[in-house]
Amino acid sequence: MTRARPGSLRVVAGTAGGRLIQAPSGSHTRPTSDRVRQAMFNALESLGSVEGARVLDAFAGSGALAIEALSRGALHATLVDSDPVARRVITTNLASTGLADRARVVGGVAERAVVENGPWDLVLLDPPYAYEGWEPLLDAVAANLSEHGLVVIESDREIELGERLGSIRSRTYGGTVVTFAVPSGASQ
Repeated sequence: MTRARPGSLRVVAGTAGGRLIQAPSGSHTRPTSDRVRQAMFNALESLGSVEGARVLDAFAGSGALAIEALSRGALHATLVDSDPVARRVITTNLASTGLADRARVVGGVAERAVVENGPWDLVLLDPPYAYEGWEPLLDAVAANLSEHGLVVIESDREIELGERLGSIRSRTYGGTVVTFAVPSGASQ
């Protein structure tokens, strides 16, 4: 078995399953652990939310979440990160997994990308734990989800969803809270 290098992650499943990807160095990026990613995507697949989906990874970091979605059959992913170092790492990771042709890497802020490129089938939100812009971001996400769209929120605490989104599942993995939400009134 190949050992992961420090700063590397493994794609859990799908066409790129087992391949190593890199995380940007430094403390600004906190990649989702393999265990949490596996649980998250197993749940997403059981909901039928990955295959053929248009995905937005709004705080992409290493790109691990969107890469996992693409590896498991998502149609296309847009990966957004404001850090140019992270965007270079994402581009390298997409190329090394053979998924670059189904992805687009975008600079800038998540809130703008949500609005400019929707509607989305699956939105992945894993901002830095200190992030405080949840209300306007979640309002923008709710307004730009497709008819059966779903948002996954990863944080160190429960996030108030507001009136436009409703939680359908929430799990805690160590210090990480993962919440699945759909537009209020939608069934999943």
